[in-house]
Amino acid sequence: MGNRILIVDDAAFMRMMLKDILIKNGYEIAGEAPNGVLAIERYRETQPDLVTMDITMPEMDGITAVKEIKKIDPEARIVMCSAMGQQAMVIEAIQAGARDFIVKPFQPERVLEAVRKSLS
Repeated sequence: MGNRILIVDDAAFMRMMLKDILIKNGYEIAGEAPNGVLAIERYRETQPDLVTMDITMPEMDGITAVKEIKKIDPEARIVMCSAMGQQAMVIEAIQAGARDFIVKPFQPERVLEAVRKSLS
């Protein structure tokens, strides 16, 4: 497979969980970022095939980061990650250009489905 994925989440534990699911299923981790500001920098540096983006983060939230990444690369593939009860934010994220969303706590099958769908 070898698709490269950038994982963005302010919680190291969540990044580790996602990384674990993705690596076990043949994906390569292009990098990680704990906030939207660094997500944009890492996106420029690594040019990943896909980004998993948390919504609520310090410094810059995920929706703003999606908009900025889409300015750099209109073809960017982004999957949002949200906690329960953030439906309005998920809709806003999709409008900003995200392809799909996954809800925490992560279900490995759902993560892989969203990633596969977004990469196809």
